[in-house]
Amino acid sequence: MALKATIYKADLQIADMDRNFYETQSLTLARHPSETDERMMVRLVAFAIHANEALTFTKGLFDVEEPDIWQKDLTGAIQLWIEVGQPDEKVILKASGRSEHVYVYSYAATSHIWWKALANKVERCKNLTVINLNADATEQLARMAQRTMQLQCTIQDGQIWLTDGTTTVEVGRETFKGER
Repeated sequence: MALKATIYKADLQIADMDRNFYETQSLTLARHPSETDERMMVRLVAFAIHANEALTFTKGLFDVEEPDIWQKDLTGAIQLWIEVGQPDEKVILKASGRSEHVYVYSYAATSHIWWKALANKVERCKNLTVINLNADATEQLARMAQRTMQLQCTIQDGQIWLTDGTTTVEVGRETFKGER
């Protein structure tokens, strides 16, 4: 018998002062049985960073042909492909060929080792941005995960804060490749 996803609901208020984007999103996140709370919350932060009306969560871990998050234009062409974790070079190269822009959000304490081994293999991907989120911060985000969440995300001058009203986490990030 196949295991089913656990459903999480999040009302996410986004105040992105860097992009002048202010909106509340009611999100449904299907957490794959093998996915951790930390990874799910990183998906949520990645969504907040790129939020707009066309951005959607995909089947993610349930379908290896899709990213975690994507944005398509009205013709169905992929504009934005977002992966979370430490994908291998084949996934990144495929994404780079299929999408206008590719973002990878890594978050583990071992991300520097992963990136060092991968950097030369994906150097030709000019549309790739790889961002490492602070591992201590993402561990704190994992503790905020609840089946029903009321969250506020503020982005200003490149800084990201996520709060549930009780706990506030500043999510530091380091760019490995791409936008600085």
